[in-house]
Amino acid sequence: MTHSYDTDTLTQRLGVLVRRETEARVLIPVARSLAKAQGAEAVEAIMGRTIRDLAASQGRELAEFLDDNSLNAFKEGLAFWSQDGALELAVEEATETRLKFKVTRCKYAEMYRALTDSDEEAAAMGKLLSCNRDEALMDGFNPQVRLDRPTTIMAGDAVCEFCYTLEK
Repeated sequence: MTHSYDTDTLTQRLGVLVRRETEARVLIPVARSLAKAQGAEAVEAIMGRTIRDLAASQGRELAEFLDDNSLNAFKEGLAFWSQDGALELAVEEATETRLKFKVTRCKYAEMYRALTDSDEEAAAMGKLLSCNRDEALMDGFNPQVRLDRPTTIMAGDAVCEFCYTLEK
């Protein structure tokens, strides 16, 4: 079976950060215009659901591409999101049932700050268009894994804390 990771090489060629920036340069103005016309809550609900659906599909495709949906495989797959220093992270624990790491620098958050008019808008757009994907991606990759992420740089915290736990 052919998967988008096999045929759609845009992410591999450009990296996720450049892909997200390209998307954001279109989606941020669209979100602004739609919010004026339809209200921010409606736009957030529709775009959020769409982004999560896309992320879940990408998670399934990633598991198929890697031919493995274990936390160890997911850890190796983080290379896609970290390409070109997009994320600086420190792995604290990596076992068959738990993957815990901190992101100490997030160029995604930096990019949203550069593309928006305020820290508040950057946090909202970053959450909607990027952070919103994390849990849904794992739902697609391995629905038995749960994500606990109490802090994010996008929301103004010093680090992003990720803890993925395999529930049996």
